[in-house]
Amino acid sequence: MTTFDDREQAFENKFAHDQELEFKATARRNRMLGLWAAGLMGLEGAHLEDYAQAVVKSEVDQPGDEDVLRKVWKDLSASGAKVTEGAVRAKMEELMAIARDQIKSGV
Repeated sequence: MTTFDDREQAFENKFAHDQELEFKATARRNRMLGLWAAGLMGLEGAHLEDYAQAVVKSEVDQPGDEDVLRKVWKDLSASGAKVTEGAVRAKMEELMAIARDQIKSGV
């Protein structure tokens, strides 16, 4: 292999690694978002974890932050929680930063 081939392989490996970390961070963010929203809806016990898993699954079924945002905001609104769509979006951004840090630090 040439030096160019080695560099190309290294870039491909880094890209794949970065994509894997981002996937894990997104799943972690969605779980934390689900727990946050479940708390606002007054869910307790096993229902907290069940809802968090439903939020994670919603992103897997239809990838994209907008689907997760829609699900959580719709569920919060239906429960009577006084939360705006903007507040949910801000929480998603906050939790994504936390999730990325946790993944990078191996937590």
